Amino acid sequence: MKFLVTGGAGFIGSHVVDALLGHGYEVAVIDDLSTGKRENLNPQATFYNVDIVSTEVADIFAEERPHVVYHHAAQMDVRRAVREPQLDAMVNVVGSVNILECGRRSGVRKLIYASTGGAVYGEPAYLPVDEAHPLAPLSPYGLTKHAFESYLALYGRLYGVPYTVLRYPNVYGPRQNPHGEAGVVAIFIQRILAGDRPTIFGDGKKTRDYTYIDDVVAANLLVINRGDNRVYNVGWGREVSDCEIFSTVRDAVGATVEPRFDQKRPGEIDRICLDSRKIQGELGWQPRVSLQDGVRETVRWQKRATLHAMAAKTGNPQR
Repeated sequence: MKFLVTGGAGFIGSHVVDALLGHGYEVAVIDDLSTGKRENLNPQATFYNVDIVSTEVADIFAEERPHVVYHHAAQMDVRRAVREPQLDAMVNVVGSVNILECGRRSGVRKLIYASTGGAVYGEPAYLPVDEAHPLAPLSPYGLTKHAFESYLALYGRLYGVPYTVLRYPNVYGPRQNPHGEAGVVAIFIQRILAGDRPTIFGDGKKTRDYTYIDDVVAANLLVINRGDNRVYNVGWGREVSDCEIFSTVRDAVGATVEPRFDQKRPGEIDRICLDSRKIQGELGWQPRVSLQDGVRETVRWQKRATLHAMAAKTGNPQR
């Protein structure tokens, strides 16, 4: 079976690529490297350095003829979406529809979509949020992610293209970018290791549902041949505050630093956690890596990555 992974040089996408290759599948990757990194690319995958909005995407589908598409490529920064809604819509709607239409024309058997459980629901009426909760996004990012979910449902009805939507929580783990505006675990780790005081935006009471990358990859593998035309939350169903995640990271690093506090940023909801009983009941998925264990492993990885980067600058590569 052949797979195509968009965003396969990114944090989550690259882990999905590794897992697919580890199961013996053939994998191609589309990534424009705007946020993905070459070092995340698995050399066993065929790589196309192409923007998902490009007309070149059709040629790639014609060449590769993938059976299943994992669509992870996205503009995923909530703050940037607020600042640049046209860009957000171009990538997350126009680019995504380009992937979907090219897949339909080439006979793709299924599209698996990485959506968001933190932004499509808006401020929750109840917690944990299940898939039946009303959708009321508070940011252009949440709106565009939901818009493509609707395109998938429409294509399923019009053309019979099967799909599965996975609504992610705050995913963290090795390879997460510590230099962007998203990915608070990686950002806190990098800042503390650098001897800086990380910034918490708001009063520290904002909550998110944190799930380790290995558990999210497991959900992606489960839906290759199952869960057609379904939408699933993937998360622990537990609220973790900004202050709690900061303390967990600080303890894992072994530091004593205190955070800075700044004004809350626009477009962010105050509380969220995801009810994943649907995917647990239908497919048997369970989150297994605790927050403490996952953060400790992420800290170990970031320390190794930092040492490797320093060694590369000095010309003394680590072995």
